[in-house]
Amino acid sequence: MTENAASTSPSPRSDPGKRGDNRLLSGAHFVPAAILAGGTVLYAMNLYFTAALMPSIVEDIGGQQLFAWVATGFLIAAVIASTLAARSIAALGARGAYLVGFCGFALGSAAAALSGSMEVFVASRVLQGLGGGLLAGLGYAVIRSALPQKLWLKAAALVSAMWGIGALVGPSLGGMFGELGAWRAAYAVLAGIAILFALLSVRALPGRAAAAPEPVPYASLAALVAAAASLSVAPMFRTAGFDGLAVAVGVLLLVLFLAVESRATHTVLPKLAFARGNELKWVYALVATLCAGVMIETYVPLFGQQLGGLSPVWAGFLGAALSLGWTGMQLVSVKFGPRIASSAMIGAPILLALSMATYGLLQAPEAGGARILAWAVALVLGGVAIGAVFPHLSVRAMGASADAAEGEKAAAALSTTQLIAYALVSALLGVFAAGGDGDAVVTAERISLGLAVITGVGVVPGLMLLRAARRGGRKVSLSN
Repeated sequence: MTENAASTSPSPRSDPGKRGDNRLLSGAHFVPAAILAGGTVLYAMNLYFTAALMPSIVEDIGGQQLFAWVATGFLIAAVIASTLAARSIAALGARGAYLVGFCGFALGSAAAALSGSMEVFVASRVLQGLGGGLLAGLGYAVIRSALPQKLWLKAAALVSAMWGIGALVGPSLGGMFGELGAWRAAYAVLAGIAILFALLSVRALPGRAAAAPEPVPYASLAALVAAAASLSVAPMFRTAGFDGLAVAVGVLLLVLFLAVESRATHTVLPKLAFARGNELKWVYALVATLCAGVMIETYVPLFGQQLGGLSPVWAGFLGAALSLGWTGMQLVSVKFGPRIASSAMIGAPILLALSMATYGLLQAPEAGGARILAWAVALVLGGVAIGAVFPHLSVRAMGASADAAEGEKAAAALSTTQLIAYALVSALLGVFAAGGDGDAVVTAERISLGLAVITGVGVVPGLMLLRAARRGGRKVSLSN
């Protein structure tokens, strides 16, 4: 990052670092950092949170036949909103964009709390997804304008850690409200928290931006939404045998999306992602493969109960092992220098692939305590792999261009990449699981070894990023 580029990003109002405050979670930077983290964790925890509440919701208002659309509607809406994060900043400023995100999330949560039918509940989840997806995209994108450059790496680590924290706290909080039979109160609490963050945003974030937003790329967005929809509904067609077809259609639509993006004037992804010699495409590719490993968490609690005989509570704790490693490692990885951070780009996908394979090969019926502990260790190491590089990937995306608007767009696209990866891999895992024919051990092995192959592909973009770093291709330092 050039000195000139750094000077264009933070405004005087939003650069307390000029007063000598170099701490992220104390002093003048605390509230902006809390807003970035809070918006991300509200989104990240919501799928797990709602999944834990769904038995209580169906028992109360019915609508079992619409069960799958609760998650699908939320995910598709979130994908749409996350692609518009950078444009929201340009049109409304960081403050206005966050207000829209928090208020949309609060309105959706309030509607969920008041739902009298599953149709209304699904609609409320779509609104929640629009607000939450925007918040997820803003988490990375607003770092550049809300905080000084010397805190970008720490802030990126904080925002990245919130994805792990969401997976840690979502199931437990949802389960707690479910045990109390208070699912409506759960969504009312979410609405209140979102409103509180909206009020904090008014005082702590930069105001309206001077730049005009780009036109919305309707063709790209249509292909992306169609791809997300096809991938999200694939598990619904499992019993009819058409889940593989839905995944194939989704992949083809993703290819179409990339083809449209590479030729369009106005795009969802930064144009730099398609520029010859720019590393941004490799950043996104590595983010996608690392995020694939996270999806093991949707099955770990089930395997813990079926094969380990764990109670739902302890199975839930086992399911959070990867997120624990992810979150904890980021406290260490923010101190990595450029050489270690660049080398980790190759080491991380290798370690993650090995952890997935190890977890799968250790599956056995009636597993004892030692084997369950080995599962947990393998999952924690997988999280360590993700946490070792994720904040550095975020900073590399933010620094891919000296232009502040393109930097914000590159950072916002990180969340879009995550959401698309989650949708694709979730659908693929449904296909892998169906091939297990009801055998829990075979299903666990197929899912884990499949993820080992997918995450192992991350070595390719990791190698390209390491080569770029050695050529001096990085646009921003990764050190503190």
